Amino acid sequence: MRSNALIVATAAGLVLQLAMVVGGHYTPVVKELFAVLGMGFSFVAGFLYVWLAVKGSWRTDLAGGAIAGGVCALIGIALSAALGDVPAAILLFGTLSSIVTGVMGGAVGKLVFG
Repeated sequence: MRSNALIVATAAGLVLQLAMVVGGHYTPVVKELFAVLGMGFSFVAGFLYVWLAVKGSWRTDLAGGAIAGGVCALIGIALSAALGDVPAAILLFGTLSSIVTGVMGGAVGKLVFG
């Protein structure tokens, strides 16, 4: 697994997640889209990992996508729960969903970049 690619992909996903959480805290329309946007950002993090990792195996690329997608979501959801915008139970379900979409992003990235 490429640690630099993992750090950059996770950080990019985290920036998107945090921007969404802060925006949703103040804007109800954004808050209504938390699930869709959050999983979308995890997909992007997984895709970005594969793009930056350059020719990893399927196993490492999907694992990197899962980690990048899951970690950025975990931190974003934790902030959202701390702000009182989502129930704490979302921390588990949202993170698991984002791990899956991170894997999906990694798979798409693997198909695109080989």
